[in-house]
Amino acid sequence: MHGTDVRVLQGFLTKVGVRTSVDGQYGPTTTRHVRTWERKSSLKADGRMSRANAAILRGQVNSGTSALQGTGGAGAGQTAPAATDKATLDPSTGLATAPADAPPAVAQVIAAANAIVGKPYRYGGGHGKWEDSGYDCSGSESYALHGANLISRPMDSTEFESFGDPGPGTWITSYANSGHSFMVVAGLRFDTGWNDSSSSGPKWSTKMRPSDGYVVRHPEGL
Repeated sequence: MHGTDVRVLQGFLTKVGVRTSVDGQYGPTTTRHVRTWERKSSLKADGRMSRANAAILRGQVNSGTSALQGTGGAGAGQTAPAATDKATLDPSTGLATAPADAPPAVAQVIAAANAIVGKPYRYGGGHGKWEDSGYDCSGSESYALHGANLISRPMDSTEFESFGDPGPGTWITSYANSGHSFMVVAGLRFDTGWNDSSSSGPKWSTKMRPSDGYVVRHPEGL
């Protein structure tokens, strides 16, 4: 509730358009300003800076986005505007950064996926509980989508065959069959396998994989 991390937060809020005094105290004023930022970023306005929200805020700062300019995403029956840029991948950390024009839900999916990058592959991981020691393919995809409240419970790869709407999405596309699932978010693949490296846990990649034999779906509006 106080210290260097709070100062960084207060500075970031100011950079994205929510002017906040940098005093290092997470008091009532900073809490109110966090709520303002959350509302402007189409997030749940509870005044708490979660790890996922911190990743979204950092992404806005890195891309020069102002929360006060309005970042509304697609709602039911609407389609998000097409991406004019792609997410970027930091090869040193393995973490992705959402493009500046990404709808809030896309930024939230990327932030959630980042939270489990580096976790080991574990069959059934992520299905008994959200926070797990390891994740399998569909558990990883479920965790990321849950970060934007696009699903309410973990789904297996067979269930992803009927997820959302048919066909590729504007921002998020899920690929699933009875044995595997993965997704592409803002141009980056989030997956647990194929030929990227010796690691088989959840990770981002700029390389696409063959999609023959997969059912292609996307979240409504995205």
